[in-house]
Amino acid sequence: MSTETIDHTTLSRLAEAGAVRSAHIVGQKGGWGVLVKYGMTERALAAQRSREVRIFSKFETLVNYLKGVGIARFEVDAVNYDPAPKPTRSRPDRAVAMKNAHEAAAHDKWFREQVTLALKEADDPATKWVSNEEAEASWAKQRAALLKRVEGKAN
Repeated sequence: MSTETIDHTTLSRLAEAGAVRSAHIVGQKGGWGVLVKYGMTERALAAQRSREVRIFSKFETLVNYLKGVGIARFEVDAVNYDPAPKPTRSRPDRAVAMKNAHEAAAHDKWFREQVTLALKEADDPATKWVSNEEAEASWAKQRAALLKRVEGKAN
């Protein structure tokens, strides 16, 4: 296939203007590519992000795409079509990153809920407040009891 490409926006505008002379669906390993002829120029349809030739793994998806753009007639060349999927680059790090992002979002949601509950409780007139002195005395008693238990086990 040709190495020069055309993007979706340009193809849509050319089809809308009636400037597309022909479209050829070309089978290759892993799917189908598209060659579009307009004027005296022929270009392959490019993928949006990579700018490489776009490969459709399903023929039906490609047909729907072309009809959506306004190209209802095309030629099909299936000579080199091989349904074996095109090798892809594995990115296991993305799975870990997505898992971490979901965990962080879940924690953030939980934390915000806890803050909301605490603010509601603080605003409630029936809430019983404990002074700092009372809290320190209570914790001192608990520490003393724990120390007594630890010393009793050590003997």
